[in-house]
Amino acid sequence: MKALKKIFFNKKILIYGLGKSGISSYFFLKKNNEIYLYDDNNNILKKKNYKKFFIKKKKIFKKNFDYIVISPGINIKNCELKNFLKKNLHKMVTDLDIFYSHYSNNKIISITGTNGKSTTAKLLSLIIQNHRQDSRLCGNIGNPILLEKNITPKTIFVIEVSSYQIDYSKIFRANHAVILNISPDHLERHGSINNYVNSKFKLIKNQSKNDFSYLNINNKYLKKKIKQRNISSKIIKIKFKNYNHLQKRISNPYFFSKGSKENLSFVFEISKKLNLQNKKVIKTINNFKGLRFRQEIIYKKNKSICINDSKATSFASSINILESMQNVFWIVGGIPKLGDKFSLSKKKCKNFSAYIYGKNKKFFIKQFHNKLTFYCFKDLKAALKRALNDFKKYNNINKTLLFSPAAASFDSFKNFEDRGDYFNFLLKKYKVKKIIDDLN
Repeated sequence: MKALKKIFFNKKILIYGLGKSGISSYFFLKKNNEIYLYDDNNNILKKKNYKKFFIKKKKIFKKNFDYIVISPGINIKNCELKNFLKKNLHKMVTDLDIFYSHYSNNKIISITGTNGKSTTAKLLSLIIQNHRQDSRLCGNIGNPILLEKNITPKTIFVIEVSSYQIDYSKIFRANHAVILNISPDHLERHGSINNYVNSKFKLIKNQSKNDFSYLNINNKYLKKKIKQRNISSKIIKIKFKNYNHLQKRISNPYFFSKGSKENLSFVFEISKKLNLQNKKVIKTINNFKGLRFRQEIIYKKNKSICINDSKATSFASSINILESMQNVFWIVGGIPKLGDKFSLSKKKCKNFSAYIYGKNKKFFIKQFHNKLTFYCFKDLKAALKRALNDFKKYNNINKTLLFSPAAASFDSFKNFEDRGDYFNFLLKKYKVKKIIDDLN
């Protein structure tokens, strides 16, 4: 433990990228190290009181840094320091590495995957807390991991990790490593699906023989990796049918989709390994309110339901909820992910109508052709108005008004939260709650 702590002690360190993780790394390291800061956006530093630590680009190449702490948001192949980073890949680390150097003796649970990371991490942390244990939710959700305070040897960390964080990390390791699922995503950054899978699987390869890894054996990308012999950890192959008896006790509608049920299977298995009580696990799940814009139920009455799933930025994410539905009025649009494909068959889509909005209509038309009925609109507002008009025509059937864009939001919005907020604003404007009430 002491040896690990010395890794980032009395060193010359460049922190590249001054988002949440970069700033938290700065505050954590500044006392015992010589720190330099850099960001491609110079305007960030003008408003900060730590601008005296900023180093100009031309001086970076003259310094011999011990480490380069890189933000997950930095694309090392397409940034101002790409040539410098290429020569210094062996020095690149992340806030996860800094964290691990100080807290490697704590129990660490890391959760990754293409879809469902945030919800699964949040739920698991709540379950642990409801057993009166100190659980900290960190990483892509919750606090930046280096901002956590009052940590004791009994503190348990539940960390949501992205493929970028894992890819850039060197020493980080988890006692319990979870890969929920993998489907093509972030290929514009990773370059190929193989690179993307390798970045996720690095979480498993870094483990020791005393650690546990939890994997979806039905996922075609993970099946190939499981066969590799250079894995030291104990592999727990998640078989969803093994948890049917527990799934039957779940009454929370937030977990009725196929994808949600699959992710719950991981929660059940980890809870068993942690010796948690099924009664408390089930109670926490049934009381879980869900996260904003992740299959979030906005209105529900009898046979009608309205869902805001703005977080869905790929077809795989939207399909997770679509597979469990019928009579769906699906609003979709945005910037499609490279290599993304709509994989549902025509048979499964017969009760779906898609309302495509935005500039990338041709992509969605090609994916939906001969599979489902679709309509095209200039913007989200127009798409919702038409979807609502059609939604109102049907009564006495189970039906869903679903906003699950299956694409990135940056064509019209700052992020998926901004997009989700705007959709909720439109729901109020068009009095969707009253419409659903009147239909029932």
